[in-house]
Amino acid sequence: MNEPVMAQRSPYFVDVVAGESYWWCACGKSKSQPFCDGSHKGTAFTPVEYKAEKDGRIAFCGCKRSAEKPLCDGTHTKL
Repeated sequence: MNEPVMAQRSPYFVDVVAGESYWWCACGKSKSQPFCDGSHKGTAFTPVEYKAEKDGRIAFCGCKRSAEKPLCDGTHTKL
């Protein structure tokens, strides 16, 4: 698997809490999108940590192709 699986063609909006770490799924195979559930084991992919600096709503990438991983940068609109 060289390319990640596209989990969805839109971002995942998640309410985050300041100081908490969130592990974004980079492979696209997790059943707990947008977060890692260990499905990447045996692949070249590893989850990406996002540490929330403040409380709020974050748009995590769903297409797995953002240049701003783990956040959505709108790449899904060009796929």
